[in-house]
Amino acid sequence: MAEERGTTTQRVRNRWGEGDRLRGEILEGASRLLSELGASDALTIRGVARAVGITAPSIYRHFADRDALVQGLLEHEFGRLREMMRAADENTDPQDVVGRVRAQLRAYFDFAIANPGHYRLMLGSGPHRSKPGEHTGPIAEVVDSLTTAFARCEQAGYRFRLDSAYRAASVVFVSIHGRVALLHSNYSEDHARGFGAFIDELISLVLA
Repeated sequence: MAEERGTTTQRVRNRWGEGDRLRGEILEGASRLLSELGASDALTIRGVARAVGITAPSIYRHFADRDALVQGLLEHEFGRLREMMRAADENTDPQDVVGRVRAQLRAYFDFAIANPGHYRLMLGSGPHRSKPGEHTGPIAEVVDSLTTAFARCEQAGYRFRLDSAYRAASVVFVSIHGRVALLHSNYSEDHARGFGAFIDELISLVLA
């Protein structure tokens, strides 16, 4: 059974007032377990509790049910992705505006390839998705990060082949997601190595 998978971890009990720390440990344990299982359908409260080294009731103090745990995991993973993209952007020469776009896209790709189960959960259908006509939620925040990066290109004198930085970011995001989906369905080292060239081609399509 899926619940029986995962390694039991012995943990030191948190002191009073350290509930936020336990919540973080639960999400990190769920993330590790998802890496082992490969699909969120196999993720269970008891399995996560075993992986973290706590009892199931301890999880229910932070997450009402499995759906709430999965939603918390979604937010946790999107936070990791945004942090990777932010760090990649900030570690690139501030004057290299196109390089900063490229760095964010590379970070996105690296996360998606290294965490296929997490990525499928994050980009699949679910309550984290925006409603039609809305531009809110974690996916929108990723697009917003790319929009800001493309806006810097415009400020530096680059022109768009599309009508705005947002449109450029949206087109690039959808294209990157499509490339990742193809790699997940039929992984190839050669295709993965060619991702840098794919990024350059995408940027050349949206920047004049």
